[in-house]
Amino acid sequence: MSVSPTEERNPHTVSIDQLPTLDVLRLINAEDRKVAPAVAAVLPRLADAVELAVAALRAGRRMHYFGAGTSGRMAVLDAAELHPTFGVGYDRVVAHIAGGPAAVRQAAEGAEDDEELGAADAADVVAGDVAVGTTASGGTPYVGGALRAARAAGAGTVLVSANPHAPLAPLADVHIAVDTGPEAITGSTRMKAGTAQKLVLNALSTAVMVRLGRTYSNLMTDMVASNSKLRGRQIRMLAQATGLPAQVCTAALTEAGGESKVALVALLAQAPAAQARRVLEHTGGVVHAALRELRGA
Repeated sequence: MSVSPTEERNPHTVSIDQLPTLDVLRLINAEDRKVAPAVAAVLPRLADAVELAVAALRAGRRMHYFGAGTSGRMAVLDAAELHPTFGVGYDRVVAHIAGGPAAVRQAAEGAEDDEELGAADAADVVAGDVAVGTTASGGTPYVGGALRAARAAGAGTVLVSANPHAPLAPLADVHIAVDTGPEAITGSTRMKAGTAQKLVLNALSTAVMVRLGRTYSNLMTDMVASNSKLRGRQIRMLAQATGLPAQVCTAALTEAGGESKVALVALLAQAPAAQARRVLEHTGGVVHAALRELRGA
């Protein structure tokens, strides 16, 4: 069985334990700088994964993440942020971590070897969903069990790994293999491989939300304003998008019942909030499409 690049010994850091603190940090930073270019090299595959996820979510299906250890924690963090940032229901993008929620705070290393556990966690994956397995080595049995079960159910499958020769690649419709190479500390995949997982998952989910129309330009139109900071962000977003004074935006937001996307369309099209809401429902919540319809009416 081939060894993942993340398990190889890094020739650039063999003396790391004999160096002053600043030089230790310089070595780690030098390795970290290799991550973004490695992600850039796999963007075409990442785009394929985005299209799979967009198709699933547009059809009313779900996106599932499956991972263990650091990879699983990165998946949990990414999924958790999508509701407040983009207004996506917590049941639409679901993260499963080997060992369950407790494994987010306390390592459950043995769970990653349980292929049957992965299959059990994927029991609610259905045809038309997309399952994204995250594993630095590309061979974690838990992820393999989940991808195998997802594929059998008729779901699309994606593997995100740090191993171009990942053993689980045959189970994936799309394999995003970010070749980050050996870690600064041999096998410590919470470092470069973990950073790569975060970059890939953040880019994947953000691009999916953009493609689903949950932004206008680079502004968040569907954020859930659950505190004063986010309510202030709603007003700033409306002011940035329209160029109108904050008090005008506040009044529009109130008329829209606190729905910033409705307020935005109403302001840009100079239409009543009720009409803006109806047109957004008709156009799938896409601001540009709603504006075209209103301006053409």
